[in-house]
Amino acid sequence: MKRVFGRTVPLRTGTLLALAGAVMVGGHALAAPPPLSIPVTDENAAPTSEGPFDFLQDWKRNGGLLGDMWGLRTALSKYGISLGIEETSEDLGNVTGGSRTGFAYDGLTQAVLQLNTQRAFGWYGGTFNVSALQIHGQNLSAENLQTLQTASGIESDPATRLWELWYDQKFLDEDRLDIKVGQQSLDQEYMVSSNALSFVNTMFGWPMLPSADLPGGGPAYPLSALGVRAKYRPVDPINILFGVYSGSPTQHSSGDPQLDNPSGTSFPLNRGVLAIAEVQYSYPALGSMVSPGAAEPLARVYRIGAWYDSEDFDDERFDNTGLSLANPTSTGLPRQHRGDFAIYAVADQMVWRSTADPNRSISVFTRVMGTPMADRNLVDFSLNAGVTVKDPLTYRTDDTFGLGLGYTHVSSQASAYDRDVAIETGTFNPPRSSETFVEATYQYQVTPWLQLQPDLQYVFNPGGGVADPSAPNQRIKGELVLGARTNILF
Repeated sequence: MKRVFGRTVPLRTGTLLALAGAVMVGGHALAAPPPLSIPVTDENAAPTSEGPFDFLQDWKRNGGLLGDMWGLRTALSKYGISLGIEETSEDLGNVTGGSRTGFAYDGLTQAVLQLNTQRAFGWYGGTFNVSALQIHGQNLSAENLQTLQTASGIESDPATRLWELWYDQKFLDEDRLDIKVGQQSLDQEYMVSSNALSFVNTMFGWPMLPSADLPGGGPAYPLSALGVRAKYRPVDPINILFGVYSGSPTQHSSGDPQLDNPSGTSFPLNRGVLAIAEVQYSYPALGSMVSPGAAEPLARVYRIGAWYDSEDFDDERFDNTGLSLANPTSTGLPRQHRGDFAIYAVADQMVWRSTADPNRSISVFTRVMGTPMADRNLVDFSLNAGVTVKDPLTYRTDDTFGLGLGYTHVSSQASAYDRDVAIETGTFNPPRSSETFVEATYQYQVTPWLQLQPDLQYVFNPGGGVADPSAPNQRIKGELVLGARTNILF
């Protein structure tokens, strides 16, 4: 089997023309959905909704569209339970480039339920979490764009699925240690840039490199994996995270990983081990004080980390006898490599804050990730960077404007394989090199529970420079993607 843009396609001797077409197909990259805040209701509060439409009386100020949900939130809070539900909907489309132009709707409903053990039955420091996803609509990137770095952080195979199921327990004085056990999605804690989460493109969530290289794209939205994570705070500015997880979120190494585990209730432990470690430095640290008359410091968070997966990985170019996989006499069975790893760094830095309006600020972010193992990886380097402006317009304190970019580099072995295919088939099959996109976005907070987000993206060298399926003698042209997202918190 041979992975193509993160997918696995069968290779057979003498089917090189079919293969030349297959390498032009865009794969699914994993993502990260918009962050979901979970309302916490006072367990002693009286229900605020008596009639079926009472929530409409204060709809402009409610934290959620449905307010107290006819008393449900207050009732749940008496047992230490908090419930969050959010609907994200998008209409995105490319007006230039791609294998075709057009718009597509996609949507995601997230539901998260958390139980605080202290509020529930007096056990300090415990949190139980279960979340589910309902994914609907089309996939613009797979159907139109054929990009590596997919346009939306929520687009995926339509499904209703379990996402996370874990228990977290705090230990030591000042809660300096906590342990999380269960089904986890790594994009919720690792490699995160808080400023990057304002954007729509997939790659501002879970990065391109693990999306392309880890089995099944790694345990990230909409997938997850069983594991254990420890988080230790030796001193206030520093957190150390270390986790060990199942090496793959799916049982099988071939096929669409989301279809292999369509409900999220398969918990494979037969696919090796994924280990990841990250060190975080935050300033100002938890509990820091500001001297009287002194300006507040400009906040910053720096992260550095690495991951290792013990799975077997297919060679990007050669079969198990040393022949190119594009050779007509190849066995079609890729050479196997034990293990894969990458290192990364993330920086979030506030660079300016208004003295007249403390809500108004400018921050920059960057995230880089790389691996030297070109023989077993489609992507060997990825980068995201950008700037965000909070409160960009007068009296718009909850709005955010963002300008960002993403870059990914196709490994030398994957590019060499493309050249081999071109030679063996005599067809136009340009070697993939790199892909870059830029994005401009604006989050407009209409009410506390409703957010509108117009978005513009432009992709240079889509797919790393693959041939256009609708015009096989030329590369896919640059893509201008326009659209809007809405977030509704219920």
